[in-house]
Amino acid sequence: MPPVLLLWLAVCLTGIWAVDKGNFKTCDQSAFCKRQRALKPGESPYRALLETLELTNTRLTLQLINDNNKVRLLLELYRLQGNITRVKINELKPLKPRYEVPDVLIREPPTEPLSFLSQDENGVVLSLGSESQRVIVSAQPFRLDIMEGRDVLMSLNSRGLLAFEHLRMRKDTALSLPPSSLDHYIFLLHVCCQTAKEEEEKVEDGMWEETFKSHTDSKPNGPSAVSLDFSLPGVEHVYGIPEHADTLRLKTTDNGDPYRLYNLDVFQYELYNPMALYGAIPVMLAHNSQRTTGIFWLNAAETWVDISSNTAGKTVFGKMLDYVQGSSETPQTDVRWISESGIIDVFIMLGPTPKDVFSQYASLTGTQSFPPLASLGYHQCRWNYNDQEDVQMVDAGFDEHDIPYDFIWLDIEHTDGKRYFTWDPHKFATPKEMLKGLMDKKRKMVAIVDPHIKVDGNYKIHNEIRSRGFYIKNKDGGDYEGWCWPGSAGYPDFTRADMRAWWASMFAYDQYEGSMENLYTWNDMNEPSVFNGPEVTMHKDAVHGAWEHRDLHNIYGFYVQMATAEGQIQRSGGTERPFVLTRAAFAGSQRYGAVWTGDNAAEWDHLKISIPMCLSLGLVGISFCGADVGGFFKSPSSELLVRWYQTGAYQPFFRAHAHLDTPRREPWLFGPENTALIREAVRQRYTLLPYWYQQFYLAYRTGQPVMRPLWVDYPQEPVWFDVHTFQKHNGAQNLYIPVTMSSIPVFQRGGSIIPRKLRVRRSSSCMEHDPYTLYVALNPQRTAEGELYIDDGHTFNYEKKEFIHRRLSFASNILSSVNIAPDAQFTTRSWIERIIILGTSKPSKVMLKTVDGQESQVEFEFDASMSMLTLRKPGMNAGADWTVTLQ
Repeated sequence: MPPVLLLWLAVCLTGIWAVDKGNFKTCDQSAFCKRQRALKPGESPYRALLETLELTNTRLTLQLINDNNKVRLLLELYRLQGNITRVKINELKPLKPRYEVPDVLIREPPTEPLSFLSQDENGVVLSLGSESQRVIVSAQPFRLDIMEGRDVLMSLNSRGLLAFEHLRMRKDTALSLPPSSLDHYIFLLHVCCQTAKEEEEKVEDGMWEETFKSHTDSKPNGPSAVSLDFSLPGVEHVYGIPEHADTLRLKTTDNGDPYRLYNLDVFQYELYNPMALYGAIPVMLAHNSQRTTGIFWLNAAETWVDISSNTAGKTVFGKMLDYVQGSSETPQTDVRWISESGIIDVFIMLGPTPKDVFSQYASLTGTQSFPPLASLGYHQCRWNYNDQEDVQMVDAGFDEHDIPYDFIWLDIEHTDGKRYFTWDPHKFATPKEMLKGLMDKKRKMVAIVDPHIKVDGNYKIHNEIRSRGFYIKNKDGGDYEGWCWPGSAGYPDFTRADMRAWWASMFAYDQYEGSMENLYTWNDMNEPSVFNGPEVTMHKDAVHGAWEHRDLHNIYGFYVQMATAEGQIQRSGGTERPFVLTRAAFAGSQRYGAVWTGDNAAEWDHLKISIPMCLSLGLVGISFCGADVGGFFKSPSSELLVRWYQTGAYQPFFRAHAHLDTPRREPWLFGPENTALIREAVRQRYTLLPYWYQQFYLAYRTGQPVMRPLWVDYPQEPVWFDVHTFQKHNGAQNLYIPVTMSSIPVFQRGGSIIPRKLRVRRSSSCMEHDPYTLYVALNPQRTAEGELYIDDGHTFNYEKKEFIHRRLSFASNILSSVNIAPDAQFTTRSWIERIIILGTSKPSKVMLKTVDGQESQVEFEFDASMSMLTLRKPGMNAGADWTVTLQ
């Protein structure tokens, strides 16, 4: 291992746990961001050439011209099914093709007809289907407004910040080419086509070469940035564009850096700033009480997002004063997207509700993959469990302390010298024996497989990738090499379909020696992380076939997870659902598994930030999100650890993880009292697995996030019930809830029905056939609704209609279970052993009627102090039709 790498590792592993912000660029240090941000609003050089407009049944095309340099662009506008408008802008005649992001959209989006409403010398008006919804294209300066009735929903280039740096040849390079070279003639043609009236474009620092710290980016294609501004009238609140360790509501960026989207390995990230982190999802939601809209900026290059607002900085009192004084200023948020390369390809999702926007985005990039039920249980992880005996001891510890869990994880030390797809021959000599021991308890394991491959002539994986030419290349044409955990490493080109197919084949049981069907995968370091690279990542002038790494950086991790998930599916012959955790993510990553929030710290603020970070990811499609319980770096106090378990139990992905140098922190190592508190939190998670599973099925079917802000569903719900005490709280008030170390403030909305399994066992699979308890919380109208979803929990057979899906409803004192998937077939041994109804009165008797017409009386208890009715052992099958009547 190189001595510099050893020094780097020594620094990282000796407790110096804080991000070095100097390793990462600010906007001023990123030449294209600085260049674009220097443009002044209101000085747009772009004009629409209305005489070039063409309208077919599916799209409008229109040329734009930059009056400063006479370069023409081609605008394409599409009306898509589901109330979505797509706008694409590219060079009309680029010097070479510009990168357009593939594989993220699940299909070419279906279009709907556009039609003219009117046209004059100043612009054109198009109908978006309904009479009230239309697009206005203004000619000079170019501007696009989307309207509904008299309201402007969104404006593009209203501030005149559209910018499109056209591809060009570097003059001093081209003139030095041999006269016989084709590139020489292309350059001369390019120069001759410039008119005498055209301005000489200024060459600025960083356009053709850029240096950051000790790294030089050769920029062979020169400047190629794109930018566009969007105005959102009536909007004060915008959300999304993860991943950032910041508040859920995005802040204005006028007095600091824009939000940055550039997948990076950030070592113990800092909170409450717009620095880039591991994922980059270029989707933003705008929300007010009347409407929710979304912007999906489909570009995989480094991207910065500026946000400004005309209400920024106003206090609540200031806003009230505006109202009292009759201020006519409408709130407005302005957003500007800036990307280093590629084209402008933006999808405008017009809602109007939050659920509509979720559905619209899902129609473009797909929904959250439906995970195996076991993956919704508890995961125990550490860098690293030392050996097979250590794994067995930890596994036995959970049984000894009566704490359920489903997955135990192995980090990089389980491999043979950081060679992935291998096992340490001394510490993990018999992996199948270890996996079989877990399988006997219906438990599973996750092992890490990172995308950096040790350069070693005795390593089969490396030799295969090199011989097939699958490594990413450096700018000189050789295999790109960087430093990562194994030392010198190559990086497979996952953008290649043939490379992904080969990688997937490596998960076959006869290729991945020691693997079994209960071994799953963790893709870490897939930003990609390069310890000796610029900003701890890959050089932008590295080459993926015809494209530079700069064009597609943010999509690399997406492809790694895609190939890994496909490998898990293929190894089972296409029958078993995969489970793959990724750190890097892009739009569409939800289709392939789970994401976690990376290298957090054992600090209260890191616990707090996990909530908006996962909420933000959920709003843009990635529901399966969690944070390292207890914090990855540093050592939590007992109180912090308990509180983190209590929080993590109510987040979609529930995993404890810790750094190599931290003391061991299995749940039973903090004294009996804290062990009991952690046990109770984990057990609460397991009782609610039927509800979590149903919510993930809903996310898979609709795109609706599993974990979501209250404004998505409940802007004004009147009743909530404490799920532990069953105390009723009316809405429209502020409450101070006393909380002890043993209590988790969790509330069930009045009007909902939630299924639980109260017989908690050692793992979720052990609970498969256990009975259900239904919690029915009535609203003031004395009604409630819910659902129950059941399948085998691990295969794709649900796609063949092998499941149970039932609607549970309470109205007019009748609780019923009705089949809402009559074409589906599945049987279950689970039954209904208890029904708890909150907010009701005491009946004289309770009658059960089953599908065969049989009626019987049900025993019950009534707690008048809590208005709580408990029905004991009604006994009907969970998959059957039935009614329970309160008389």
